[in-house]
Amino acid sequence: MTDDAYLFLLDDPAVSLGVPPAAVGELACMETPAVRAWLDAQGSTPTAPELRLLPPEETGAVPEGAERLPLPLSDEELSRVRRRLVPESPAGLEEELLAFRDCADGRDGLIGRALAAGVPPHRIVELTGVDPATVTAAAGG
Repeated sequence: MTDDAYLFLLDDPAVSLGVPPAAVGELACMETPAVRAWLDAQGSTPTAPELRLLPPEETGAVPEGAERLPLPLSDEELSRVRRRLVPESPAGLEEELLAFRDCADGRDGLIGRALAAGVPPHRIVELTGVDPATVTAAAGG
């Protein structure tokens, strides 16, 4: 087993092997001259759908003959890669959806109170991230 993660290219981007680097977030190594040169040589980009990443303990799964590049990742970066490899549970997603519902409950009332207090609509859009049409609808409701 190697201590390095591997960046590699799949023939078929629909294969669910590894993690797309873009899904992991910022990786310091992706901007290094070595990685840039490797990507250029492969005719690829950091966001290409066929570009994948596996942690050291999973590098045996890299397909035979696949173009690959060893990457030294920090402990925090490796942790993010490993978390993305674990499928998200439906129960966890349902909990997030319930929390979102609870958070969004009463949104229109809050927007209406803010408008009544004199907060300009453009500022409500900036603060909440809601669509301007939502602010307009809340003003009428």
